[in-house]
Amino acid sequence: MNANFSLSPSQTSFVLPASSQRILALSFPHLPTDRIARRRWGHSWRSKGRPETPPIVCSGKLNNAMRLTALDELAERLGLKKEQGVAEARAMYPTLEVAEEDPAADRRLLEAIADWCDRYTPLVAFDGKDGLFLDISGCAHLFGGEKALLKDVLSRLFYMGIDARGAISSSPGLSWAASRFGQGGVIEDEETEQVLMSLPVAALRLEAQTVDALKKLGLKYVGDVIDAPRAPLTRRFGPGLLLRLDQALGREEEPVSPRRPVASLSAESRLIEPIGTEEQILAVTRQVALSLQPSLETRGIGGRVFELVLFRVDGRVFHISVGASQPLREPKFIAGLFSERLQAVYDDLDAGYGFEILRLNVLRHDPFNAAQADFEGDRQGEISLSAFVDRVSARLGADCLQSFQLRESHVPERAVITVPVMDHLPRRKAAQDIQPPFRQERPLRLFATPEPVEIMLAEVPDGPPQIFRWRRMQHQVARSEGPERIVMEWWIDGDDAEARDYFRIEDETGHRFWIYRRGFYGGEFDPRWFMHGVFA
Repeated sequence: MNANFSLSPSQTSFVLPASSQRILALSFPHLPTDRIARRRWGHSWRSKGRPETPPIVCSGKLNNAMRLTALDELAERLGLKKEQGVAEARAMYPTLEVAEEDPAADRRLLEAIADWCDRYTPLVAFDGKDGLFLDISGCAHLFGGEKALLKDVLSRLFYMGIDARGAISSSPGLSWAASRFGQGGVIEDEETEQVLMSLPVAALRLEAQTVDALKKLGLKYVGDVIDAPRAPLTRRFGPGLLLRLDQALGREEEPVSPRRPVASLSAESRLIEPIGTEEQILAVTRQVALSLQPSLETRGIGGRVFELVLFRVDGRVFHISVGASQPLREPKFIAGLFSERLQAVYDDLDAGYGFEILRLNVLRHDPFNAAQADFEGDRQGEISLSAFVDRVSARLGADCLQSFQLRESHVPERAVITVPVMDHLPRRKAAQDIQPPFRQERPLRLFATPEPVEIMLAEVPDGPPQIFRWRRMQHQVARSEGPERIVMEWWIDGDDAEARDYFRIEDETGHRFWIYRRGFYGGEFDPRWFMHGVFA
């Protein structure tokens, strides 16, 4: 098994200046019909040639009428237009194949393409319903330059049955405009204004009303807007027009928000021969983790959440995440976590023709504690507990083991919450620092929902019950303590929430209960009693 290792650009922690930013914009003009064609004729239908079939269009309800929402290339060549009525289109071409639009399926396909684009850069962002932005700053040289990268992206998408247009420039606005209204390609900084001037004003990402108003004034191309005085344009159309123009020219910064959290550290292996078995995946994972270890040691950190990204040959991408209760940097421990996780998910991991790229991301890290276990006898217990928690959580999920965490609330059911043990594994403390996690007068078991109690006899107005019935059993009170009055939190329960009077009760058989009364005797309504917990 041969592999080439590389560290991804996400390892750099500095911010690139605006002049060195390079954005690749991808647009998919026939995404809905490509989805249908891929399902019918296979993913490689474009490379094999389209079968002799009628044109395919998608329809949806628009302005209370069924209209065309997407067209394939053949339908466009026949002269059909988006938002054209379905009845009119059928009258023109009776053999037209009309499919109902499915925005959710289109979105899933776009998300799958975005996952696939992670092979080029981790900074991938959505652009509406039919486009993507890729920040390729500083990573184009890994693929032979920007022209080679763009060619590789478009050709691979073509063989995957997807029609794509792409452009690379220093601003998202210009890349977007060139990919949708221009010739695409790589645009250098000195060519920015020249390329932009020949494009229609719609390339500035303006609202339809603004585009129509500009055309009525004779401003049909971006060059006409550039040459026009800026002050009258601002008075007539507001600041949005010139903002979009300056963004396209690169004079104003425009952020691109990645769809996924960017890994703090990342390493990958581009395999010469695809792999598919669980043993092969784990072997490469350990090798990639080994290449990542020096970077973790240099920063003095260890990973807490790792993500394994598997790029399948046909374009599908799988994400597998594992967490650790303590910072890790040892390759054998990292690979061990993925071994447990793969045993749980491998049946759903369709390797197909194999995986060609394997990437290991560190999504979360903490300072690494390099304490020596050999000289601390009780340290070994902590290591064993952490290893147990990590293995079980990797196999069954992070929420399978829960622990309790205190909250600042005096209402009993809100004072403690359950959290995954992995995120809050107790750390060893000095004996003098250890504090009891609960007040001693609180019950060992607290019910999630207090249960009603029937009071047979009680001291009034504020005394404890003497005889009560709970769960169809009658109890005679032998001893009691209380009341302990707890007022509800008005910012959550409201100003009219009734206070609670809690009693610690012990019956004649030795069972101890925690009961509270809501309301008071002598009022408009009789108070109600509830069982909130048991002590033993």
